[in-house]
Amino acid sequence: MRSALHFILNGERIALQDVDPRTTLLDWLRETRRLTGTKEGCNEGDCGACTVTVTRLEGGRPARRPVNACIQLLPMLDGAAVTTVEGISAPDGRLHPAQDAMARLHGSQCGFCTPGFVMALHADYPNGRRGKAGVADAVAGNLCRCTGYGPILA
Repeated sequence: MRSALHFILNGERIALQDVDPRTTLLDWLRETRRLTGTKEGCNEGDCGACTVTVTRLEGGRPARRPVNACIQLLPMLDGAAVTTVEGISAPDGRLHPAQDAMARLHGSQCGFCTPGFVMALHADYPNGRRGKAGVADAVAGNLCRCTGYGPILA
C-alpha cells in the first residue's frame, strides 16, 4: 500500500502522506486548505454545490470532468489535477467566461449553489457546447432553489 498521494490543486503540486482513505475531497478542501468556495449541500452527491473539476489523461489527452467533491475520496485523486472555483480565474484576475456570464446575466441569487454551477460550466467549456440546451446539459447535476434556472441558462 502506498502512503503518499500526489495531485495538482489549482496549479499547485500537492503531496500528502498517510491520508485517511475515508477523507473526502470536500472536507479536505474546506477544513485543511480553507478553500470554502466549494460548498457542502447534501453531502450525498445529489445537489452539485460541491462541484469541482478533475482532469486526467484519457487516451493520451487531458479530459476535464465535473466531480462532486463530497463523494470523491482523496486517494481517488492520485495523479489527477483538481480545480476549484478559486482556481479558474486568469492570473491577471479576469473571470473565467462561466463566472463572467453568471455575474453579467444575474445567474445567482443567494449564491450558495453558484460555485457548483460555475464549475460544471467550467468542466464543459472545452466541449464548446453553448446555448440553453448545451448549458442545461452541462448543469444537469446541479440544483438551485432560488433562480428558477432561467438566468443560469441565459
